[in-house]
Amino acid sequence: MTAPIHVVAGVLRDANGRILLTERPPGKHLAGLWEFPGGKCEDGEAPVDALARELREEIGITVESARPLIGIPHSYPGKDIVLDVWHVTAWSGTPQSNEGQRIAWMASSDLDRVPMPPADRPVLTALRLPDRYLITPALKPTESDAVMQGIERACRRGVRLIQLRLPGWPLDALGRVARSARNLCHTYGAQLLVNSDWRLAGVLGLDGVHLPARVAASLVQRPLSASHLVGVSCHDEAEIAHATRIGADFVTLSPVYATPDHPDAEPLEWDRFAEIVARATLPVYALGGLESDDIVAAQMSGAQGVAAIRGLWIP
Repeated sequence: MTAPIHVVAGVLRDANGRILLTERPPGKHLAGLWEFPGGKCEDGEAPVDALARELREEIGITVESARPLIGIPHSYPGKDIVLDVWHVTAWSGTPQSNEGQRIAWMASSDLDRVPMPPADRPVLTALRLPDRYLITPALKPTESDAVMQGIERACRRGVRLIQLRLPGWPLDALGRVARSARNLCHTYGAQLLVNSDWRLAGVLGLDGVHLPARVAASLVQRPLSASHLVGVSCHDEAEIAHATRIGADFVTLSPVYATPDHPDAEPLEWDRFAEIVARATLPVYALGGLESDDIVAAQMSGAQGVAAIRGLWIP
């Protein structure tokens, strides 16, 4: 079996938040489509070294720092690739066309309308997702003030994706706090998902829903439109594969470490976590015994970032 071609690509943002794309020239595979600049990783070459070399040759910049963003295995007719995408956080030089290709800085909001190779599409979701994903603790219906106060503290600390998970709450009480939390989150530029109930998310104008694995398993397609986020809780490759088939935007994969809530669950730890994520084709948050200090380890293992309850919640 032929090994997949390892392709590295870099995401560059300018001072206005625009992202650099390059057009594939005539005569090449997928000519005319726009992509993130990069190229093939040579045998024995470290991915970050390949990224620096490709961006120097292709657009004339020197990479000063970069971190992994997402890896995407993809099959094209006649060949398999792994698209290894890095966020270039600092560089020197001015990007220019060194190989006769067109280049353009594009606003994030315009990228959905740009013709891109299929393997590049999941990168757009990863670019829009933050590196921290807060899941609210299972507070009681009498503690709605504590829910709101905790969400506001998280927003003030820069958390921009929050799952409202309040099991056992009556629907009317859940609806009231979800509406207030939505307004609060939007004030800070954060997105609010509700656990399980996609109908409530649609009625209240929330940003999306997060589905437990058992709920996702009952679906054959995503329950909300593309204008909403759909996340799925996963624990193995089979559950991630199903989440992908139904069109989820991202998943959580757990547990990385043992947690008090699930003491009998066998922890994945980082090596096994990285093995599973390497075969995923959508962003994956690491979950289970983690906090903000684990973001770098999570990203080096292929994750979007960390999801947490206790690790991100301050009572």
